[in-house]
Amino acid sequence: MQFGMLVFPGMTLLDLAGPQAVLGVHGQTHLVAKSLDPVPTDTGVAVMPNALFEDCPSDLDVFFVPGGIGTNGVLQDRDTMAFIVERGSRARYVTAVCTGTILLAAAGLLDGYKAATHWAYYDQLAATATVQPVHERVVVDRNRITGGGVTAGLDFGLSLLALLRDANIAKVTQLMMEYDPAPPFNAGLPEHAGPGITAIARSMIQPNVDHGVLISRQLFEQRTPAPAQA
Repeated sequence: MQFGMLVFPGMTLLDLAGPQAVLGVHGQTHLVAKSLDPVPTDTGVAVMPNALFEDCPSDLDVFFVPGGIGTNGVLQDRDTMAFIVERGSRARYVTAVCTGTILLAAAGLLDGYKAATHWAYYDQLAATATVQPVHERVVVDRNRITGGGVTAGLDFGLSLLALLRDANIAKVTQLMMEYDPAPPFNAGLPEHAGPGITAIARSMIQPNVDHGVLISRQLFEQRTPAPAQA
């Protein structure tokens, strides 16, 4: 199988690494970028692309987009958005985790579909397209598969693998990874973390969210036909 995974500056490393760890042994991974230079993630660790946009296979089994603070930059990058539209319109499965969902939505690839994103970015997702936001860990709607924030990429990857192969193959892969999560704190969602912890997290994230909402609304307005004059 052929997996096309977009990489871009400011993406979240685990958004990419989690799904790739699940899928990578079951097919060929194309880490696709505008250039073959190392791509810095939002924590400074660089990812080395192995394919340019023009080198990526035209017909992919899976087209995948990660998220991260660099999402807003991609929204304003015509070349990258054009690549997302072109490959996403042809792929067997069109997928994303975290704010990568917003890029698919802005590309018009989620109109009329249900989708998940990071808990703090549902306002931006709603501003991006006629998508149906669903606050779930993994959302499967026909051939669109999306995941919540960051760590949801592992659950997303296993859910997708079960569709690509079968549930037993996905279970074997989960066991080989020893993916048996037992977090030390129950603070992975606002309703679990409580108002104090959530307020601190929001204060760190909100400026990027607010900027993204403005960009997303502008892009959506540009690609939506103007209403007929009375």
